[in-house]
Amino acid sequence: MQHKSACKFRNFLIAALALAGFAGGAATAEAGGVKYQDGDKWVELGGRIQLQYHHMDPDDGEETDEIFFRRLRPYIEGSIHPDWYGKFQFDLGKAEDGNEVAIKDAYLAYTGFKNVTIKLGNAYTQFSREALTSSKRQQLVERTFVGDHNYGTPDRNAGLHVSGHMMDKKLVLSVDAAQADIDPDVDKLDFDTPVNANSDFNQGYLVNGRVDFHPFGYLKFAQGNFDQDDLKATVSLAAFTWGNDDDNNTYTDETTGLTTSMSKVDVDSVTGFEVSGAFRYMGVSVDAEYNLFNAETVDDSFTGGIYEDGETDLENWAVEGGYMFPNDMFEIVAGYQVQDADNYEEEWTRTSFGANCFITRNHDIKLQATYRTGENLDGADGADEDEIFVQAQYVF
Repeated sequence: MQHKSACKFRNFLIAALALAGFAGGAATAEAGGVKYQDGDKWVELGGRIQLQYHHMDPDDGEETDEIFFRRLRPYIEGSIHPDWYGKFQFDLGKAEDGNEVAIKDAYLAYTGFKNVTIKLGNAYTQFSREALTSSKRQQLVERTFVGDHNYGTPDRNAGLHVSGHMMDKKLVLSVDAAQADIDPDVDKLDFDTPVNANSDFNQGYLVNGRVDFHPFGYLKFAQGNFDQDDLKATVSLAAFTWGNDDDNNTYTDETTGLTTSMSKVDVDSVTGFEVSGAFRYMGVSVDAEYNLFNAETVDDSFTGGIYEDGETDLENWAVEGGYMFPNDMFEIVAGYQVQDADNYEEEWTRTSFGANCFITRNHDIKLQATYRTGENLDGADGADEDEIFVQAQYVF
């Protein structure tokens, strides 16, 4: 097994060096999105294409690999009235079952109050710095536990989303009040948007608050350090609470109150807490985050997956960083993440190494490679897996 893993890592290094080879002759380009304006009226068109190769080699199973479109995501944003604009974005790359098109951002927004934006519709709950960092601006090909909606972090949700800033944007405050659904999988704490709901999703309502402090000036939600001369840092806190409205508890027997499945369990309530930070200077970037979720099931005696006796404390933490070479075209990256839950035998850990090549000296056109090793998958002692991700991205 050591020899096979060493060969895979060697192949990954070859892929990473190949990315570096592209850095010699690339040209600069403008940021993604094309905007057309006529007075106060404007419309912006854009999108992202992410073609990914994913190879998996579990210790106790067969190797698999595939090439697929991770995201095919166009958007339209525009305004025909002062202080108002709207946006909708959909994904053709993640079709499953009857959901051939997945709705992402879909909201109207009002900006008539100074330094305040009010959104009504389907938008990200302001929780988890990594989740709020767009997939097109990530250093690793896939997000870590702290930014993954499968493990406690809320997804886009339908409702009211308000954000405002002060002190030249050094202090940013956000609140959300929205409907949020949960896919009742015993191995996950999987938040999903209600606009793409499956028939067995638990339905409920979420309230969230967030504070971001940027002592050296506003640091946007984007990984990597292109502006190498500017020192930037962020410290953030966020918390939310979610409660089941009891409209759709598919896997709970109405008479006994017991769960009728060993793979699915209805979730009654969730509270979440985040502390995170980021640092950028001289080509170095570091993002760190810790999340804690307390979840309870409708059946308070259920044990299985992440749950023990009807509840769990699900903990995620991750640190990832990289060094951007001075030409802003090549970056080496690494990350480490840990997950623990009440019913886990051992902590689930992942270690990642990677390289990114920025053809346009920004995230618009880039090639990424990430090698990830996982130990104790889903908390099972000795369940290990090696993975390779290679992704090409075009943003317009």
